[in-house]
Formats: sequence, structure tokens, C-alpha cells
Amino acid sequence: MTRNRKYAGFIAAALSTFVAALAVPALAQPQGGDRPAAGSAIDWRACADADFKGMQCGSVQVPVDWSHPGAGSLSLALVRRPADDQAHRQGTVLLNDGAGGSAIEQLRLAMHIRMPEFAGDMTQKFDLVAVDPRGVGHSTPVVCGEPLKPAGITHFPKDRTAYDALVSHNRAFAEDCVRRNGAITSHLDLTSTARDFEAVRKGLGEQQVNWYGIHYSTLLGRTYAQLYPGRLRTMILDTALDDTGAPLSRVTQEAAIAETAFNRFTAWCATSKDCALHGQDAAAAYDALVAGADREPIPMKSVAHQPLTGEDIREATQDYLTLALHWPELAQAIVKAQGGDATNFIHDPDDTLDPVQVQVPACLDNARPVRTLAQLSKLQGELARVSPHLGGAVRSYKAMAGCLGWPIPAEPVTAGPTVHGAPPALVLQSTHQALAPFEAGAAMAAQLPGSVVLAHEGDDYSMFLSSRCVREATNRYLTARVLPAAGTVCTD
Repeated sequence: MTRNRKYAGFIAAALSTFVAALAVPALAQPQGGDRPAAGSAIDWRACADADFKGMQCGSVQVPVDWSHPGAGSLSLALVRRPADDQAHRQGTVLLNDGAGGSAIEQLRLAMHIRMPEFAGDMTQKFDLVAVDPRGVGHSTPVVCGEPLKPAGITHFPKDRTAYDALVSHNRAFAEDCVRRNGAITSHLDLTSTARDFEAVRKGLGEQQVNWYGIHYSTLLGRTYAQLYPGRLRTMILDTALDDTGAPLSRVTQEAAIAETAFNRFTAWCATSKDCALHGQDAAAAYDALVAGADREPIPMKSVAHQPLTGEDIREATQDYLTLALHWPELAQAIVKAQGGDATNFIHDPDDTLDPVQVQVPACLDNARPVRTLAQLSKLQGELARVSPHLGGAVRSYKAMAGCLGWPIPAEPVTAGPTVHGAPPALVLQSTHQALAPFEAGAAMAAQLPGSVVLAHEGDDYSMFLSSRCVREATNRYLTARVLPAAGTVCTD
């Protein structure tokens, strides 16, 4: 698709102005009193944060371990934006982000780009409730002291010494997380998180809620529907993931689509003067940068941080590819690193994500099919074949490598069977996404009878914000529960 420049400008401005907010600002004005006990109603207050003026900020206590509800609790943070037209209000839409992502910060971003001006019925007729999942953002967060990948540790070990160092570091990282956070470290899985959202539904006093989930939250929404049939009125699943296949195949597939996204980026550079590499062979420039950084890591000139290797640069690249509006930033990051400053490759374009809060749940939700250096080396060979530029340095591979040696067992949900009691879902899937293949939309829809995949021609996720066609289809579905015809493609 051709991106609206005005929209891109809004996004860029928003990203630059709300980064500081991720330090978990005071969302609500305290009014004294003890925190409510686990399982009680939501404690609503007027939001103190200027970005959420006129909204309500809340918290609710839920058990750390739902199988032992008396063994401690944690706090979930919520922000509610009331429907503009209360006389014709149709319910509540729960907003959810990807793994480790703050839905509250996503809502902040939406407010910065003035979403109510173009959202239509979603903001007119529905309360929007952003909920930060357990362990994430403004809810009780998981905070670990050890770095995810310190200097000298590689996710692509080539020998036994490097492999053993990675495993040892991962174990030390996990043990540090447990020391700092306690039992919550073992209860950040999809099932526990889905149970939290049932507590939120009850606290809202709604018989049914509407679900808008992005990326990881598409799996969370499906899990919620499995556990609590009949509790969802509608499901909008944006950039669906497919966890029905073999774990190693999923890693390879993600590497392949990220490579395709990189090739689309370099093709854009060849034709667009907005690319700082315009007039050069962008792919060759990137490869040379990575190879040089592997020989001699590139320092930061404006922040205190260890120099970046080529592996570090490759691992940072995928997140620049997930939205076409970030492609100019990727080109600028490459040029800046060519000049000896790799600072832009330690800045994640999606500032709503916390890398630690991405990694810890990943080790609980994903099977661990790799347990030896030989298995990892075989996977690396396949990734190099399908991803010659990025080398397979994608999120699912980083998560898998980061879980080697993890002392807490994984608890993946059962995926694939038909989900009974779920509404037919609207699955929004871009044709060229760096995080999720287009085919994943059909795999998700197949689990939810009656669901339809609405294709979006382009590279983006969070499509409600960027596509008029997607907004119209989403609002029609939300208000009238009417899905678009199968095979519909949005091009704007």
C-alpha cells in the first residue's frame, strides 16, 4: 500500500514524544486506602496522566498462581476511554498488544495520532479498555538485573565453548529473574494471562466483551475463548500468529518472511529518494556493515552501551521492517553505523515493548525443540539458506536461543483444535508482514468457525490505525457483527 504521509508524520512525532512515558508514570491520582484484594472489583480513578485526560485509570488484583489463589497477588493496570456516544454505547473493546508490549502505551500512541478523529464507531459506541498483561508495563512488571545478551555471548554459537556460555548465561538470567520477581516468573504463560482477562471482564461488569488483539494477543484471545466460551461478543485478530505447526518450522518461516521484508525494503531504497541509501546497493551496504561489525564491533557515540556486533545489528533489523514508515529510519541507522555510530540499532522502533518482558513469557509459552549444539547448528544452517541477509536473526529464533538452559519448564497451550463457543473472528492479515506470514491468518481462522481473513495489501500491523478499508470493515463487524466477504483485500 501507499502510506499516507500525514499519518506517517503523526506516528513519527508520537514515537519521539512518548518514549519517556515508558518509565511507568502515575496513571491515576491516588486517593488513599488499601489495595483491593485479589479477585475484587476494579479500582477506578480519574487518570492523572495528561495523555489520558477524561479517561479512567484502574487496577485490579489477581492471583499470581490461579491454581493457588491464596498464595499472593499481582496488580493489573487498565485505562478506560468511555464511548463518545453513551446513549448508543454497544459495549467494551479490550485492547491488547504483543508479548511484552504495553497496551496502555499503545493507547497513548493512538491518542497522540488523534485516533478518535478517524476511528468512527470504535470510539463512538464502545468503551476502549487497554490492559497491560501480567508482568508487563504498568501492571506488576517483571524486572531482571542480568542483561539479556551481554558482551561475549552469542545466539549463534559455532562451537561448544560458545554454546555452553550461552546456556550458562541463560540459566543465570532466569535465576536472577526469579530472585527479583518471585513466583510470577513461573506464571507469565498464556493460560494464566487469559484467566486474568476473565477477572477483568467480571470487574467491568460485562456479560460479553469485544477483543482487539495484535500479534501475540491473537493467541491470547484464542486461549481466552477456549477457556471461557460465550464470553466474547466479537474478536478482531490483527496480525495473527500460527502456533499449530512444528516449532522449528515456525522459526524458519518467520526467518523467510523477514528476509522477504528486507528485500522489499531494499527495493524501496532503489526507487525512493526518502531512503538514505538511495543510489547505492542497499543490500550490499547492509551485508558489508554486518560483516565489518562482526570483525570489529561498532561503538555508540551518544550513549553508554557495549559496541554492537554484526549479530546485534541483524537482531535489531526485523523490528524496523514491521512497519513501512520505519524503513527510512532503518536506512538512516545503516548510514549512521557506516560512519562509526551504531546507536540507532539499540533503539527499538516499537517503544511499547520491553525486551525482558518479551523473553520471559516466551520461555513459558513455546516448546523447546532445540537442546543440543548439533540441533542448533542444523537450524542455523537452514536459517542461513532462507535468510542470507538477516541470517535468521528473528524474534522466534532469539527467543528459542534465549531459552536454552532455562530452568523453568515450558507450558505451551494446545493449538489447532476447533474452539467452541467463540464468535466468528475478523482476522486482519497483511500480505507482507515481517513478523507473521499471510498464511497464519488462515490457520487462525480455521480454529474459529465462521471466521474470515481480511487481507491487507502492505507491510504493516496495527492496521486499524493505517487503513481506511480495515477501519470500515472493523467497525461494521463491531457494531453489526457482519464480516466481509471471504477473499476481500484492502488496498488502502
